[in-house]
Amino acid sequence: MSIQSTDFILPGATSVYHGKVRDVYTINDTYLVMVASDRISAFDVILPRIIPFKGQVLNQLAAYFLNATLDVVPNWLISTPDSRVAIGYKCEPVKVEMVIRGYMSGHAAREYSAGRRVICGVALPEGLKENDKFPEPIITPTTKAAAGHDEDISREEILRQGLVSESHYLQMEDYTRQLFARGTEMAAKQGLILVDTKYEFGLLDGKVVLMDEIHTPDSSRYFYLTGYAERQEVGEHQQQLSKEFVREWLIANHFMGKEGQVVPEMSDEWIKTISDRYIELYEHVTGMKFVPVSNNAAVIEKNILNGLAAL
Repeated sequence: MSIQSTDFILPGATSVYHGKVRDVYTINDTYLVMVASDRISAFDVILPRIIPFKGQVLNQLAAYFLNATLDVVPNWLISTPDSRVAIGYKCEPVKVEMVIRGYMSGHAAREYSAGRRVICGVALPEGLKENDKFPEPIITPTTKAAAGHDEDISREEILRQGLVSESHYLQMEDYTRQLFARGTEMAAKQGLILVDTKYEFGLLDGKVVLMDEIHTPDSSRYFYLTGYAERQEVGEHQQQLSKEFVREWLIANHFMGKEGQVVPEMSDEWIKTISDRYIELYEHVTGMKFVPVSNNAAVIEKNILNGLAAL
């Protein structure tokens, strides 16, 4: 069963926030319950149709990587009582997303193609082609917008605006590089390249912790390792597993989230293609078979209540 949105009545709930993809319930101002819906967004716009099993893919992938990186950085997650639900500690969110890029792709490639040679305060050399590997991964932060588009920002501007203390920001940078290195290593074992990704951090008892989800197709871009060099040599489009193919389809149909633009019609066939691609990424990244779970809202709510009772 696909989930567009939820409206659960949970004990101790003080607020609910419906994000682009997740519905987030605050419990006793101490815990968060995140329900991954089947909504899909691109260019910071929620698209009109839902994608079957997308929420399950995101939630299970996020839990997989959060558990696999606990030795690198502490995180917010406590349990996953349902295939699309995560329960964890409420943190004070840092209003900066830490984007890290190993390759000239996506937004960075579009900026570079437009003639820009400095992104988020990071100078880029001349002569790069789309999907070329950077000598070292670069961090290109964005502000975390409550609504609308996130904006590129430099380290200097983050500190000037006081969005986070310098010590905490430097810790975030260090965690970002370590997480990207671990994600790169895990991807390579599955024949993939982790191209770029983003991490969200918060403060819990004064310490920086990893929040939300990591290394999913909503926050990350993957290329297939086999054939990457050959395709790059002749200028062919890279074979990838990410949400970028949705963005590319939207761009080809004249939509980039700008004022006055209309989301193109999404056919049933296209919706199935997106769902299949999400499942393919789950299986390829984890090496595990995806087992669809079609819990309805009542079952999901019961599983949440059991998870909360166990706290």
